[in-house]
Amino acid sequence: MNAMEKEKKGRPGKGKMKWFLLAILLVFVLYLVIQGIRCAYGLKIARNKLSTYDHKVADLSYGSMTYVDEGEGDVILSVHGIFGGYDQAYDSVKNRVSKNRLLAPSRFGYLGSDIRGDGTPVEQARAFDELLEYLGIDSVFVLATSAGGTPAIRFALDYPERVNGLILFCSAMPVNERPETYLEYQAPPEPLLSDYAMYLISPLMPSMMGMPASTVKTIQPVGDRKTGVILDGKYTNPDMERHFDQYPIEELEVPVLILHSEDDPVASYEKVEKVKHRFSDLTLVSFPDGGHMMVGHGEEIDKTLDDFLNRHQKDF
Repeated sequence: MNAMEKEKKGRPGKGKMKWFLLAILLVFVLYLVIQGIRCAYGLKIARNKLSTYDHKVADLSYGSMTYVDEGEGDVILSVHGIFGGYDQAYDSVKNRVSKNRLLAPSRFGYLGSDIRGDGTPVEQARAFDELLEYLGIDSVFVLATSAGGTPAIRFALDYPERVNGLILFCSAMPVNERPETYLEYQAPPEPLLSDYAMYLISPLMPSMMGMPASTVKTIQPVGDRKTGVILDGKYTNPDMERHFDQYPIEELEVPVLILHSEDDPVASYEKVEKVKHRFSDLTLVSFPDGGHMMVGHGEEIDKTLDDFLNRHQKDF
């Protein structure tokens, strides 16, 4: 077989490969377009939803803090997690608006809240204290979700007279001993902190974050939360490891309630088991399933909160 015959024989295979690569390129371009359309539509819905919250602005000594303040009764200060804001803070406790006064601020860098200093958990705790002073509130129950656990614990340590009880809702946990190493930055990298980028990686969220791809809809508008996410990555999330000695959990003067799913893929329940002995006044309620949001356990959670708040409310 001469060279020309060999070349002719090889051409069909090369042609198939060319069409295969072209098909992959077309699918990829189609994916980019579809996710772009979904992103724009999701952003419109998210901004419309934000407009339904009756949020207010507190003019504090260092700048502004946005917050929602609804309901009556014992005050619950809701401290949201990463990619949050007053919307996430309020939504995590809104089922209690008929029983409690819900105070749901945006932490530093989220949805219009300014930053005090570097934005560390110590400074976040000071800002919470100033917000309560601004609103004329003496003491609160603090309920923290996910990354909000660190500033909530910091607030309970620094201002125990302000805290009737600390509730950690699938929250970040302190560590049992000083770690030899830890991640200096604990958040998605900055190039991913846009609505479009998040939509592009949303199919990977179940494997990367242990959360459904639809989670991307709940964190929009990402651009309005970006600064807060970066602060959480740099300061909030590593703080209990970076400054281990500044978190003397054994000295907490307030009762603590931990609510946690044993299958939580984001805030590992294993960390709860390792550190629970450090809390001197602890009520621990765990669920075998439910994931990071403890889905399916709403009634049990509500009853547990009723019991905890009734047991530790202060008489004035």
